[in-house]
Amino acid sequence: MPWQNNGDPWGEDGGTPDEGEPQRPQPGKPANKPVNPWGEGPQRKPSPIRGQGRGEFDDLIRRSQERLRSQFGGGGGGGGSFDVGDGRWLMWAGGAILLAWVGLTSFYRVDAQERAVVQRFGRYVTSNGPGLHFKLPWPIDAVEKRKVEQINVIDISSSEGANENLMLTGDQNLINLAYAVRWKIRNPENFLYELSDPEKTVREVAESAMRAEIARASLNDALGPQRAQIADQVRDRMQELLDSYKSGIDVRGVDIKQADPPAAVDTAFKDVSAAQQDEQQYLNRARTYAQTVVARAQGDAAAFDAVYAQYRLAPEVTRKRMYLETMERVLAKVEKTVVDVPGVAPYLPLPEVRRRAAAVAPAEPAPTR
Repeated sequence: MPWQNNGDPWGEDGGTPDEGEPQRPQPGKPANKPVNPWGEGPQRKPSPIRGQGRGEFDDLIRRSQERLRSQFGGGGGGGGSFDVGDGRWLMWAGGAILLAWVGLTSFYRVDAQERAVVQRFGRYVTSNGPGLHFKLPWPIDAVEKRKVEQINVIDISSSEGANENLMLTGDQNLINLAYAVRWKIRNPENFLYELSDPEKTVREVAESAMRAEIARASLNDALGPQRAQIADQVRDRMQELLDSYKSGIDVRGVDIKQADPPAAVDTAFKDVSAAQQDEQQYLNRARTYAQTVVARAQGDAAAFDAVYAQYRLAPEVTRKRMYLETMERVLAKVEKTVVDVPGVAPYLPLPEVRRRAAAVAPAEPAPTR
């Protein structure tokens, strides 16, 4: 070779050089530097692991050990010291993390109005009521809580859509309905696993049941007297459909809040409704008057029957009594003179004299001092 580099051609692992190649210097023996006819070759930088860089790395490790000893209460020496190199601090830290993981994810509490569903790797395991319960740590077991005593309300009104609540009645009329559905969770397992969107299902079932019941009723019945009956029928139909879906939902009631004709005929319909109300009012007045007259006639007939019964027992006495009572009613407000046959008795009309005396008497003068 024309020249030899002072570098290590065999790397750090060493090896046996081939014949004709320069010999690798042995550890502990000085190496003979070959002469480079073209000058000094490139100088190798000292390794950070060997030479002076290794001292800095050892200082870093030593400082880290001292810091950990001070944090965990280890001494500077002796058997009670806590050394990073022995790995005991990893065991303590792992044990603390394991205990915290088990304690925080294995116990759960269920409130009075809730019910918990336990899932193991996503599969249903059991259901628990109110109280403190234990389960396997997360992510082995997971808990879903649902409020089974809370009443949920879904309002279905025309403001949500232009034609959403326009329904066809049994007599081929349109009606605009606004109603609300009250429901709660009866079976949380079915509620979680059988329906992908329970609230949407309840809404769609309510609309279907309401349209089916309105199609059987007339417009007048839907607007007035049978609204409560229609609401009960809708609730029963909804419960039947939701039970067939195994939804775990209990329908508590349906309330029809508004029932109006379409906006295009609303004014004319209100006029017709006002006329019908006036008609009903006049009919009620006529019935009231008829009942009053009939009651008065029945009372007079009952009184006549009572007098007739007395007349049959004593005709002369009853006849005279009837005559006197009739004359008393006729002559009650008439000036009269009583003549006692066979003679004429003097009669002094004292009421009339007093009345005339009061009319002609002068007013009394005011007292003077």
